[in-house]
Amino acid sequence: MARKPTRAPAKRKQPAAVETSQSIEEQTRQFLKSGNKIDVIQSGISGQPSMAVNKHIKLGNKTAAS
Repeated sequence: MARKPTRAPAKRKQPAAVETSQSIEEQTRQFLKSGNKIDVIQSGISGQPSMAVNKHIKLGNKTAAS
């Protein structure tokens, strides 16, 4: 009877970050060379639409006067 493996096979090592950085640099160069431009976005602005509902939070222990 064959034994079941006791551990998973080793995963392949990811390529070095330098290779990825070089790839991004080349893609950016090609993007700009083709006539496109990069837009600068202000800090704190997101391109994702907000799915959350605005919640009004009341702090303190005040009660409404009746």
